[in-house]
Amino acid sequence: MENWQKYIFINPEIRSGKPCLIGTRITISDVLSYLASGMSFSEIIEDFPQLDNDKIVAALSFAAHRENITKIAIAS
Repeated sequence: MENWQKYIFINPEIRSGKPCLIGTRITISDVLSYLASGMSFSEIIEDFPQLDNDKIVAALSFAAHRENITKIAIAS
């Protein structure tokens, strides 16, 4: 998803500044944890009706983007 930015916001006063999905207080890490525990998109949406497929895909895209830009310094 190229336009994940329209679904993600960061506010230091909400969830300690963790990236959240627009219109919710649900963090990207919450969504990733639900998926990692085996929940399907439809199960997540059933439990959190303010989410939809696009927001879940945006969470995955955001996480992939973060992973792609993360650099680790290795001491030599």
